[in-house]
Amino acid sequence: MTDSTNRKEGWEKETLEKLVFSSLQEQRRARHWSIFFKALTFIYLYVLLFWGLGWLGDETVGIADKHTALVDLRGEIKPDSMGSADNVNAALQKAFKDKNTAGVILRINSPGGSPVQAGYINDEIRRLRAEYPQTPLYAVVEDICASGGYYVAVAADKIFVDKASIVGSIGVVLDSFGFAGALEKLGVERRLLTAGENKNFLDPFLPFDQKQREHAKQMLAEIHQQFIQVVQSGRGERLKNTPEIFSGLLWTGEKSIDLGLVDALGSPEYVAREVIQAERIVDFTTKEGLAEHFAKRFGRMAANLLAGTMDKWELR
Repeated sequence: MTDSTNRKEGWEKETLEKLVFSSLQEQRRARHWSIFFKALTFIYLYVLLFWGLGWLGDETVGIADKHTALVDLRGEIKPDSMGSADNVNAALQKAFKDKNTAGVILRINSPGGSPVQAGYINDEIRRLRAEYPQTPLYAVVEDICASGGYYVAVAADKIFVDKASIVGSIGVVLDSFGFAGALEKLGVERRLLTAGENKNFLDPFLPFDQKQREHAKQMLAEIHQQFIQVVQSGRGERLKNTPEIFSGLLWTGEKSIDLGLVDALGSPEYVAREVIQAERIVDFTTKEGLAEHFAKRFGRMAANLLAGTMDKWELR
């Protein structure tokens, strides 16, 4: 009876030990897998962060064969944006300096923007074309290339469009709002002190002053004439001699060919393959980092509140 009891107790003890050992092993495996998946998640997020900051995925590194360099100009052309002269010019410089760049495509999808920023880009394109005479630059229009966007495009060797692209709007606009009398109706007293007869130039809370109006129109005319001269210089004899070209109108890509505003139909792939004859396209566009994106996003909210009541000159 005692031997039987001892054997039973020994078997129970052994079974219990096995169960405890098995449970410990299972917990250890679960802990290892947990650590593994946590590490994997951390690595994944780490890679995403570096990619977002622009520290990974630079396609321009280590290119050893001839290629077509691509630089994008998208959205409004203005300071502190992806379409700023700083960003576009930096990308163009990098593209031209690459010894394996057979040609450069400036892909444009822009409604216009600052005449100063557009002028900076136009000047830099001309400088780079003179410094690297063997490297052509072609502008390729996507949906729209209007006003400041076209101001930039005319510096290219040739301009290619889609038949449905929108091109033109060679003009200048100054827009604002007039709130004369609004504050009085609201019972608000505005206190404005100035030193200088015209320091309140085009103040939206004052009646439109005729002398200031004429002065503004004169400035617009001067900037418009500068725009016209840039277009005529860039397009030369290709441009049809018709006054409506400089009236601010827009045309389809197909019609703009007839007017000499652009040269031919063609996509970036077509230009790379058939014109530059370097089918591989490498993107040199300046990328916006994740931190920069969020900083601009929040900063823009405050800036827009101020900009909404301020006058601005635009090529559009």
